[in-house]
Amino acid sequence: MRPRSKLPALLLGTALIASVLGVGTVATAAGPGGAPAASAGAHTGHTMAVSTRASADDPDGDGYIPAVPPVTGVTPSEATPPPRYHKEFQANCAVTHTAPDDPIVYPGQPGKSHDHTFMGNRSTNAGSTTASLYGGDTTCLAPADASAYWMPSLYKGDRKILPVGPQVIYYKAGVTDYTSVRPFPKGLRYVVGDPMQSAQEFRGHKGFVEGWECGDSFFNVDFPASCPSRPDVQLNLRMQAPSCWDGKYLDTPDHKSHMAYPVVKPGTNDNMCPASHPVALPMIEFKMAFPVNGDMSDVRLASGRGYSFHYDFFNAWEERTLKALVDHCIVGGLQCDTRGYDQNHPERGAVLNADHRLP
Repeated sequence: MRPRSKLPALLLGTALIASVLGVGTVATAAGPGGAPAASAGAHTGHTMAVSTRASADDPDGDGYIPAVPPVTGVTPSEATPPPRYHKEFQANCAVTHTAPDDPIVYPGQPGKSHDHTFMGNRSTNAGSTTASLYGGDTTCLAPADASAYWMPSLYKGDRKILPVGPQVIYYKAGVTDYTSVRPFPKGLRYVVGDPMQSAQEFRGHKGFVEGWECGDSFFNVDFPASCPSRPDVQLNLRMQAPSCWDGKYLDTPDHKSHMAYPVVKPGTNDNMCPASHPVALPMIEFKMAFPVNGDMSDVRLASGRGYSFHYDFFNAWEERTLKALVDHCIVGGLQCDTRGYDQNHPERGAVLNADHRLP
């Protein structure tokens, strides 16, 4: 038996009721161009429902995808290595397409989600699995990164606004002992944030970084009323993902419980993984830029207000390349670009060649 009791009974019960009643399909009338109609306070699209459809990755459709093999015998590191201000690299990826699909929350159910903007793997759709993504064509600068990244689409009125060019996706150390960070397991997936969250929940979310910003306006939980009407001004958002893994599951029914944010080591300012999620992985940080400014009163997400922002990650990196970048940049305490090169430490060299491939 898989430990379903580890998920709060109330959450499971609510999700199951929502599934039976049909909550989680598009909940409001569609606007022009397939965009959800704007609503002052309503959220639209999906909830974090229990998976209700079997897939190649989850044959019994119960939402639990075991890691094979699981990672065992790990305890959270309490070590404090030499301080390094940066421990990161970038995996910058451009937009590929948009679709009302979500292969994590609604596997094999095309059109059931609100509209998402996809980056990275060009093939991502409702039927995507680890096998279908792995080795696929990608808009990420590193061809080895066939991962899928997605977020709710952003609209101004009825016009969909897509980020232009490669978007910055950081891979960082979320724990003080950056030397303990290891690569993502193949097929790991999770959701960051929640389309149903309130403004207060969004502001208090552990992944919240500065909120929505444009010009000199920062720390907004909803879209600013206006942004400077200048060509150099865009709407920006940064949000960090949990980076501690339970070592057991690549996904769980709520798409979150197998992951956790670092906690503070008692009596210190150090961050470490909790005992329940002892495996330190890279902390992803989305840094998105949307080419929109001026009057922002009609700007919205496909999932609702600005504070409904969330995003999804489905790992399909080629293992050797990801490990080389993690070991050199995160474990090595460097501030790397997309090639694994730190301009402040040229003597350390780069991981990838000019074509962003392992030499």
